Amino acid sequence: MNVSRIVYIVDDDAVVRASLAFFLKAAGFATRSYASGRDFIADVTSLRLGCILLDVRMPDFDGFDVLAALGDRTSAMPAIVMTGHGDVATAVRAMKLGASDFLEKPCDEDEMIATLERAFVVLEDHALDMTSQDAARAIIARLTQREHDVLHGLIEGRSNKVLAYELGLSVRTVEMHRASMMDRLGVRTLPDALRIAFRAGILPIAMPVPTPGGRHVTHN
Repeated sequence: MNVSRIVYIVDDDAVVRASLAFFLKAAGFATRSYASGRDFIADVTSLRLGCILLDVRMPDFDGFDVLAALGDRTSAMPAIVMTGHGDVATAVRAMKLGASDFLEKPCDEDEMIATLERAFVVLEDHALDMTSQDAARAIIARLTQREHDVLHGLIEGRSNKVLAYELGLSVRTVEMHRASMMDRLGVRTLPDALRIAFRAGILPIAMPVPTPGGRHVTHN
């Protein structure tokens, strides 16, 4: 995920947009301005990751509508709402809808920069987490189906002997699959293998259990 230091200014007041853009560019940020929340939402899926400076009081499609439309995207595009001085109720409502922070108008320049810097730290951490998860999933994808079976069994705390019984294999074969799995993951210890698995989002799953007739059934 590519994080750029771009701030999306969403405000229906042309003077405010121009003033904020000038100030933020001088402070080292890139900017892109929108005169309405509806225009911003129409573009949002094609935009680079960045932070949003969002006016709450806009006609037709206000800041609350923007936050509601963003939904879970606020974790990847932190929104800082701009509220009237002392309008705590508005700030609380906005933050319940996913805003990361708020600024009171007229905005103090130092406070704005500090607030944006905090938001970009959160955004960069989010991007690193996503990159880490993608990398872990790519590593897990190298495993054969049997190695996946062994890994899931180990996640659930099964011993090699129990896994051998459940998978209809010899203990020696399970040990071989386990060693091969560790090699493919590029780790030397079980805790390291489990860390990759959990980072990739793998959760315990039902394991096959052999029936007396030799078939395998799945117990939840």
